Amino acid sequence: MNILKSNLNIDFNKYRKSAAVFSAILLIASIVEIAFYGLNLGLDFTGGTLIEVRYEQDANRDQVQAKLEAAGFDKTIVQYFGTSKDITIRLEPQADKKADVIGNMVLDALRKDSDSKVEMRRIEFVGPAVGEELAEQGGLAMLVALIFILIYVSMRFEWKFALGSVAALAHDILITVGLFSMIGMEFNLTVLAAILAVIGYSLNDTIVVFDRIRENFLKLRKSDSEKVVNISLNQTLARTFMTSITTMLVLLALFFLGGELIHGFATALISGVIVGTYSSIYVASNVALSLGITKEDLMPIEVEKEGADQDALL
Repeated sequence: MNILKSNLNIDFNKYRKSAAVFSAILLIASIVEIAFYGLNLGLDFTGGTLIEVRYEQDANRDQVQAKLEAAGFDKTIVQYFGTSKDITIRLEPQADKKADVIGNMVLDALRKDSDSKVEMRRIEFVGPAVGEELAEQGGLAMLVALIFILIYVSMRFEWKFALGSVAALAHDILITVGLFSMIGMEFNLTVLAAILAVIGYSLNDTIVVFDRIRENFLKLRKSDSEKVVNISLNQTLARTFMTSITTMLVLLALFFLGGELIHGFATALISGVIVGTYSSIYVASNVALSLGITKEDLMPIEVEKEGADQDALL
């Protein structure tokens, strides 16, 4: 089968500038959102106590908040958890009290003057020092991943491709994190794990595109760089979309059927797959083209054989 044959003939170069402007808008919006509004960091990063309770009847979140404040629990975050009968309560770290003691105090406050039965479902406690350490290690994990990816792609392809791949990954991470800041969804260790998975998914997609570009540079030696990249994107487009669609089917099932605990994980992956598919087509290759990638950059280096100059003289 001839890899140069393709039924698709989309002119991706025609939309390069529009895609660059679109990406710039998304990145600026994400950075501004994160800088001014921040993230709704989960218990894993902030420390404190998380309590999940279940009411026999529908619960009123405002009444729950008022009861906790009356009991002396300031700066609590009360949220519905999947249904109107399930409530999660986040409390600030309280070094002088153990988690089980805090849980009993919260239950007593909620059961006071309540017509509905209140049941404790779970309680979690994370110290502030542990939360800070997890936040630092999570950020370091992403940074180390990007550095090693830069080294790996530089060794396998060429530094211009490496910068393109890292730019695409940074693009995907910032937009996904910006989405969590915008919708206010809790950002915890599960979401961080999903973002690291997005890095792997997006990189795999980008490597497939770069492999085809390298092959076509060696086969289409008379074509310019933009034409070679455009042909390569058309040839890999079907594979890219099939991979994305099959992955999305699984993620949508997780989002709608996996329960509240996995919503953040599924949301991060869904966003990452969509943005990663887009960046594999437009961001990674656009950066490489902007850096002036040519077929000479990918041509194998000819090693002069020993004694070749003497043979030439003869």
